[in-house]
Amino acid sequence: MQNIKLNNGVEMPLLGLGVFQIPDLDECEQTVLTAIRSGYRLIDTASLYLNESAVGKAIKKSNITREELFITTKLWVQDTGYEKTKKAFERSLKELQLEYLDLYLIHQSLGDYYGSWRAMEELYKEGKVRAIGISNFFPDRVVDLIAHNEIVPAVNQIELNPFYQRAAEHELLKKNNIVTQSWASFAEGKNDLFTNEIISSIGRKYNKSVAQVTLRWLVQQGIGVIPKSVREERMIENFDVWDFVLSADDIDAIATLDTGKSVFFDHRDPETAEWLTKLTF
Repeated sequence: MQNIKLNNGVEMPLLGLGVFQIPDLDECEQTVLTAIRSGYRLIDTASLYLNESAVGKAIKKSNITREELFITTKLWVQDTGYEKTKKAFERSLKELQLEYLDLYLIHQSLGDYYGSWRAMEELYKEGKVRAIGISNFFPDRVVDLIAHNEIVPAVNQIELNPFYQRAAEHELLKKNNIVTQSWASFAEGKNDLFTNEIISSIGRKYNKSVAQVTLRWLVQQGIGVIPKSVREERMIENFDVWDFVLSADDIDAIATLDTGKSVFFDHRDPETAEWLTKLTF
């Protein structure tokens, strides 16, 4: 496993397990436990996923020391604002059965996220979270947040995959010492990713799967990844991306797949913003 150093010196694994869309708590607990036993040390969840408690139970059962693990969760829109963020953070800690978090993210750039950031800066200074960051923030919101606050986000977790490569945004984040972390690295299989001939042909050169080539393409750029799988063999496959290096020609070939737009929805569309604002748990 390779780590990447965040802008405050904390080291974060480049590859971890995401648990989005694993609502069944027993399945989620077993998935996380299997991942930890397979070598995963970064687990990414969120209050919106409604499975923090399952992640916490798996951590307890794993018998891995807390210091070896890197646990991320996220603040949802309905809990933004200074006071509500403090309460939501404590609720997440309780669900996860942890005394501190490794990374706490604002899930969306909606609501009173400036109040949330002030609260998160305090939580960081109090040692309750080792790093704070953001998710789904577009460049203008990133720059504005940096300009008007003391602490620069350590991470921005965004949709990033072969069909939505966001190279300019990644460069902006690097310029500001913010690590880019990809969600939906496989585009959830949309656009026939897993049978894509360009990526498949690259994989054949290295005896690697489309999934492995995709993850290698990301981590080779210093982009963190949190692929989800509930199957042990897929977890192991996703973890096995450290023994080959893509060539410049490989990377150029993958670049041709970029459509410049999300394979899901536009976060900046007013209807999307309205939907996310009303999405509660």
